[in-house]
Amino acid sequence: MIKSLATFNFLVLSCALFRASASADDWTRFRGLNGTGISESTSLPTRWSDSENIAWKIELPGAGSSSPVVSGDRIFVTCYSGYGIGREGSAEKLVRHLVCVDGKLGTILWDKTVAAGDREDPYQGYISEHGYASNSATTDGQHVFVFHGKSGVYAYDMDGNEVWNHSVGQESSNRRWGSAASLTLFGDKLIVNASEEGRAVIAFDKQTGKELWKAEASTLELSYGTPATVKHDDGKTELVLAVPGEVWGLNPETGKLSWFVETQLTGNVTPSPLVVDQSIYIFGGYRSSGSYRIRSGGKGDVTKSHVDWYSRNSSYVATPVHHDGHLFWIDDQGIAWCEEAATGKQVYRERVPALSAGGRPVYASPIVANGKLYVVTRHDGTLVVPATTTFTVESVNKLNSDDTDFNATPAIYNDHLLLRSNRCLYCVGK
Repeated sequence: MIKSLATFNFLVLSCALFRASASADDWTRFRGLNGTGISESTSLPTRWSDSENIAWKIELPGAGSSSPVVSGDRIFVTCYSGYGIGREGSAEKLVRHLVCVDGKLGTILWDKTVAAGDREDPYQGYISEHGYASNSATTDGQHVFVFHGKSGVYAYDMDGNEVWNHSVGQESSNRRWGSAASLTLFGDKLIVNASEEGRAVIAFDKQTGKELWKAEASTLELSYGTPATVKHDDGKTELVLAVPGEVWGLNPETGKLSWFVETQLTGNVTPSPLVVDQSIYIFGGYRSSGSYRIRSGGKGDVTKSHVDWYSRNSSYVATPVHHDGHLFWIDDQGIAWCEEAATGKQVYRERVPALSAGGRPVYASPIVANGKLYVVTRHDGTLVVPATTTFTVESVNKLNSDDTDFNATPAIYNDHLLLRSNRCLYCVGK
């Protein structure tokens, strides 16, 4: 339902008068600027505990695996309650939350809820690993946008007033794993990978919620990554997304397919595309079936002309990060990897000694700041690892007071690290 144009115009005018657009320093989407996971901060802490370097801690109204996003001093994070994570409840009581936190004070400003009813897949199997709030919000500094899976996409102003909402479908994949992709902003467009819900990538006018284009394909099933953009020297921009067996370059203005590359990444593709300049790095596939570097651009099938390299090394869940000509990640088996970005050549493959044996010890994607990797593990704390060609662990930082899962990729707020668990949101720093 889209609210009246008069209401919308009033909200836009209010935002224009009293709020600036999102700053380049803000962490406005999953993994920051264009999903690269790179922070310019040189002052992030490298050691913390329950009693050291915790600026504030907030108990959240529900669980979730999504990452916080930041605009100014406002932090947004999604949660769910009423069903799952060992809580009492039932599917029809499932509620989706968008929480706004005052970053300076460490207090919750508002909590907007959407009753999901029993639309979502049952809390069983793989969905019990990540839950019903895996989609990170995004913000342009005037509005915050959130993807609540089968409950739809919602836009709010910065004070929590709903501006519009729109359904993107209520389908399920053949594995019923739930929703995971986060939102992408491109100019005046909000782009949604609704692969789970509608087998489609959809663009909405971010101000009104009007559907601008819809690219539908059955092959979108089991594509869980967040789209990224590639800007070319001629000013043209492409939207890139990996699906099982292919990588697509779409025109973000129309949703039309510009080019595609056939890959060996079959089954589900969970990591998001990583864009560095005009190169695209793709990981994933069933049993981590490989990784690729692809040159963007071209027309039609560019498999033979635009693939720089293919490697059997891969990541199943986490999206790697690029630093100083190398790709880094820790996979869901607890193995740390480093590859040469130019060639795909393996630099190191090391088992991380700090991780518990068994299970899937890492879901979160790494970020990099000041030459150090920050990798959140599910149960064993956050690892600080120098982003060099020799693997070492500088510190292991565990919050012993919180025994819930830490599945979320961290975010950056004013030289502080934002960590979220299934229970709390933490602001780490002085």
